[in-house]
Amino acid sequence: MRLPSLSLVALLSCGLPAMAEAPRVATDITPVQSLVARVMQGAGEADVIVRPGMSPHGYAMRPSEARALEQADLVIWLGADLTPWMEHAIETLAGDAAVITLLDNPETHTLPTRTGARFEAHDHDHGHGHDDHAHDEHDHDDHDHDGHDDHDHDHDHDGHDDHAHSDHDHDGHDDHDGHDDHDHDDHAHDHDGTDPHAWLDPQNGERWLGLIAAELSVLDPENAALYTANAEEAKAELAALSSDIATQLAPLGDRPFLVFHDAYQYFETRFGLPAAGAVSLSDASDPGPARLAELRALVDEENVVCAFAEPQFNTAILENVFADDLRIGQLDPLGLDHPVGPGLYPALLRDMADAMTDCLSDPG
Repeated sequence: MRLPSLSLVALLSCGLPAMAEAPRVATDITPVQSLVARVMQGAGEADVIVRPGMSPHGYAMRPSEARALEQADLVIWLGADLTPWMEHAIETLAGDAAVITLLDNPETHTLPTRTGARFEAHDHDHGHGHDDHAHDEHDHDDHDHDGHDDHDHDHDHDGHDDHAHSDHDHDGHDDHDGHDDHDHDDHAHDHDGTDPHAWLDPQNGERWLGLIAAELSVLDPENAALYTANAEEAKAELAALSSDIATQLAPLGDRPFLVFHDAYQYFETRFGLPAAGAVSLSDASDPGPARLAELRALVDEENVVCAFAEPQFNTAILENVFADDLRIGQLDPLGLDHPVGPGLYPALLRDMADAMTDCLSDPG
């Protein structure tokens, strides 16, 4: 006798658990989005606010990006040292969301901002003080929310309402007409206090995976096992990658170089690389004659071999001033050559190691 067929709906109702809907997550920049996407693989996706190729320091949101904040259950961002305009936008648009401010979290290793053309040798730990974190995969759950409750948005960034409601004015945003003001204002953050480029220390990335998984597990307990497993796998992958990069870069520790602006000291410190100085005070300013004269002297005194440009900014000054004396390479701290998603973060670290190897190695 032929049994009557059951509909899919009926089958699903016969004791099979329904998939939990993952929280909606908004992130500030693509490397952070990549870490979140890796933890959420198999459950959901994460939005990125600052689109690839744009400077995070001064930015005007598109309507879709403002909506991503409005709809977010969880916002994960570096903090106001990187994106000062976003602080007020989170308060205004995502007031009901949980927030992880990575630079403020006690698990994050941070470094002070450097401002001079020359980076003094004592500015670099070259890895000292980090080893305690090297295998610090301990009890991320203990830190589930320690860094959250103190981020209760006691913020007063008047003048950023145009960002918070940028979805109402498309034309003024696509070309970033307001960037000049932002670039000068937010680089006050860059010049004092914490260097915000902390994602370039892969051990910070490892810690953040645990923090992300812990918060997602609170918001979505049905997928907690998946988040935890993904985070543990990703931490092991990053630890292996860090070991490979350390081996690759170890022979280059005595090869000084210049960077376009001081965005790389976390990578330098983690892997023991001797950046000698920065061409520009920030990514929004050109060096003056006195700074260039100091850098030319530095190149001669320290036997600098390479200067690194960046794809996000006009760095033609490197070719104009230093091309006769130095090899010119390129470092990309945001992984522009890679699709947004879980693979971007490890790929950008690998790219940085390869770029340094190409530019710093002996030509012979």
